[in-house]
Amino acid sequence: MKTPEQANETRIPAALDESIADYLSHLSVERGLSTNTVASYQGDLASYARFLGDLGVETPEDVREDDIRAYARERVRDGVSPRSVARALSCLRGYHRYLVFTGASETDPTAHVEGPKLPKKLPDVLAVHEIEALLAAVDVGSVLGTRDRAMLELAYGAGLRVSELLTIEIANLVLDEAYVRVMGKGAKERVIPVGSQAIEWVERYREGARPTLAARASRAGASVVSDVLFLNARGRPLTRMGFWKILQKHVAAAGIRERVKPHTLRHSFATHLLEGGADLRAVQEMLGHSDISTTQIYTSVDREYLKEIHRSFHPRG
Repeated sequence: MKTPEQANETRIPAALDESIADYLSHLSVERGLSTNTVASYQGDLASYARFLGDLGVETPEDVREDDIRAYARERVRDGVSPRSVARALSCLRGYHRYLVFTGASETDPTAHVEGPKLPKKLPDVLAVHEIEALLAAVDVGSVLGTRDRAMLELAYGAGLRVSELLTIEIANLVLDEAYVRVMGKGAKERVIPVGSQAIEWVERYREGARPTLAARASRAGASVVSDVLFLNARGRPLTRMGFWKILQKHVAAAGIRERVKPHTLRHSFATHLLEGGADLRAVQEMLGHSDISTTQIYTSVDREYLKEIHRSFHPRG
């Protein structure tokens, strides 16, 4: 097994390096993937290219199915988790399919390679009463408290990704018609209905608390105040880490012991809709999933909930 330092010193063949750079540019420019996602792909492909360089493989056309399998086995020997190996193989499939599509390669060596079997991982979900406790735990007697309540109401009420929540601009609020416009993955815009509670708190924040926060940025010398809806204590746009800290503060105040991540609110949104009888395709549309199989994971959560209810309340549960 190589040390990380030795692995990073391995030469990447020029033809592989060039094709990888072209693929990453395609992901960034044409598919509009985020910087973090492209960086993750870049790491996986660099590791793969160094492995091929060790084997003496110089071009993408020289890669064979056995090379892909050997790479997956080495990752397992290096202690990489099955889920990470599966993710890496998915990255390689995308890369080789792109090469076939562009005519850079004639065959896809990943076509018949299966990834490791993974246990189904159900998303973290809060119960309805826990969501209510979380929202009630926010002290709305302050400017920041009003902002926090509005953020949490909107994140849960519209099932937003944290990136979507933190980049919503005031112009994207159409609250008189009860919806918001967000820019999702792949630069795809979608329109999402918003409930009465989220509308009430977002309007309260927009009309009262936000101008106060925006004024702080002006006093600090900012030439232009951001159009982003949610601002931090200095009147600047909130960061992902800033939102995470805010969420953890209110989770602790609510006495919730489960691990709660920003995405937990989105998972809870979808699960509670399906528990209430919502149509799966409607939930898919609201979440912005391109493939309904991604949304179907929430039906598994719903079944687990029903089984728990049965175990708890049926006389022979």
